Amino acid sequence: MPVMDQPAQCAWRTNGRLNMLYRSTRGAAPVTLDEALVLGIASDGGLFVPESLPDLGPQDFRSTDDIRLTARTLLTPFFRGSELEKDLDEIIAETFNFPIPVTPLPVSVGRCGLLELYHGPTAAFKDIGAQFLAACLTRLDGDRKKPLTILVATSGDTGGAVAAAFDERPGMRVVVLFPNGRVSDRQAHQLTCWSDNVLSLAVNGSFDDCQMMVKGAMADEALSAKYRFSSANSINVGRLLPQAIYYAHASLQHFRKYDRRSSFVIPTGNLGNAFACFLARAVGLPIGDIVLATNANRIINDFLDDGTWEPRASIETLASAMDVGNPSNMERLRKLGGEARELAGKVRAVSVNDSQITQQIKQNFDEFGFAICPHTATATYAWRNLDPAERMEKDWILVATAHPAKFESIVEPVIGTTVPLPAELAGILARPRRFDVIEPTALALESVLSRRFGS
Repeated sequence: MPVMDQPAQCAWRTNGRLNMLYRSTRGAAPVTLDEALVLGIASDGGLFVPESLPDLGPQDFRSTDDIRLTARTLLTPFFRGSELEKDLDEIIAETFNFPIPVTPLPVSVGRCGLLELYHGPTAAFKDIGAQFLAACLTRLDGDRKKPLTILVATSGDTGGAVAAAFDERPGMRVVVLFPNGRVSDRQAHQLTCWSDNVLSLAVNGSFDDCQMMVKGAMADEALSAKYRFSSANSINVGRLLPQAIYYAHASLQHFRKYDRRSSFVIPTGNLGNAFACFLARAVGLPIGDIVLATNANRIINDFLDDGTWEPRASIETLASAMDVGNPSNMERLRKLGGEARELAGKVRAVSVNDSQITQQIKQNFDEFGFAICPHTATATYAWRNLDPAERMEKDWILVATAHPAKFESIVEPVIGTTVPLPAELAGILARPRRFDVIEPTALALESVLSRRFGS
């Protein structure tokens, strides 16, 4: 790939340092980007956030349709001082190698488009962050005598994207934990069909159990050193940075065309994708309102309503990838956006139940002529139920997070026809499956790691 033009120089909002450091949300000493990527989670259990933010605006980005140039400009400040800075063009090229269009919707009121994030190798938005993180870690990790073990908890799509991104990469192992029986059949297949360096674990519990197991294993210093753990969940900052790019690019394209900011409606569970949009707006991209579409798991909604953060057992819904009772990235959102009262002035949340999801799948198919997944349906519901004046006066981009073919058992009975399989997904479903079933305990995880990878 040709070397890209150098991005415009940008001012620093806070400390003016040449190198970017990353600090824990809980206060531990800052580390470099390279350390944050490999560690995944801070030593005190917190999540890494940039110590300072670049001050960027539309004028800093070249007027181009190439998302890779947008990525180069946006990411350069975050990579200052990293060993990966010299490889940034190659990392971007490996990540953004499929289309990410915004499809205008034929609406009668206002202006609205659908940001299609499901054209990657596993047909979900998680492909972008997973491909990016894999490209980074394989360049950083030089200790081939002792593989790096990527732990990932998934509520549906993350694990498949991470497994695909790291499949057969030398010096890399992946351990995927997913809630047994709580993902769609096609999601389960793409979590369990990879090569010998991928260990798939069906956990007899919820996504929150899987996430707790990952966090607990990474916090266990002896176990972490033994297997060289890192994380590929959105708790890893390497998953979040590339996700900010498509919000930056979509908003810039819209701003150049209409001279108006884009407001986004984002389906969310663990808050990683939503935080990426928040981050893009915070550095100065032309983004207006951010509306979070949740399912029946209302912890985010309740926090913004009354200021009480109360993790709870997750509820199973049709939008299974959003079934999260304790979203990890709220730590980051509170760090950057403030506590509930302040944060409620910066984001909103709309809860959507299963009946409303089903109704939206049908209504959107009838009106727009194409199917959407249950998660995307939460975004269209939230948009349709905005105040009519707000829908008309603002320009909206709805985020489509996964291909509907991954949820055929939900979508097809509602729309009355089959959803064609994307070629990439068809290839995955043709692969044989293998996985272990374990209980949601630290001991069960340690036992299976010992059997598979040795003591």
